[in-house]
Amino acid sequence: AVGAAGMITLTASALSTDAFAPFGQVLSAASAARQFTINGGNTERFHDLAELSAGADGRLIVSLFRGQPRALPFAVSMLERHPLGSQAFLPLGERPYLVVVAPPGAPPTPESVRAFLAAPGQGVNYAPGVWHHPLLALDAVSDFWVIDRAGPGDNCEEITLAEPVWVQRP
Repeated sequence: AVGAAGMITLTASALSTDAFAPFGQVLSAASAARQFTINGGNTERFHDLAELSAGADGRLIVSLFRGQPRALPFAVSMLERHPLGSQAFLPLGERPYLVVVAPPGAPPTPESVRAFLAAPGQGVNYAPGVWHHPLLALDAVSDFWVIDRAGPGDNCEEITLAEPVWVQRP
């Protein structure tokens, strides 16, 4: 929505598999296409949740990110993308967090930015080239497992938006 003096304000919508599909995958038990019991009936496997990509010359790595909480409303003034591989975020806690994205391709405009509120238990996998804001923890310091690409080439591009987009909770 365009507010006073042309300022763009987004209300974060609930993160869902269908709404997030243009940007990657939602990682949760609810988004699993297949699930089955393994390990002698002691474990439920939610199978093949993400299309992880390290590109031709890369390898997948696992890191721990510790995000400082952001207050809402929050001004999004920059986005980044990883053109050579995917990037998955898996929260370790039971707190919501904010996901801000724009379609892959040309540099995003403020009007192309989307915001989602991830519920506890939901992770995201950004497809290669999807514009997104770096980690946006809410409410408290939050830890995330991150699976992304290591290897040759420049796999992080940043852009400053022509004007900030303000994101608020629903």
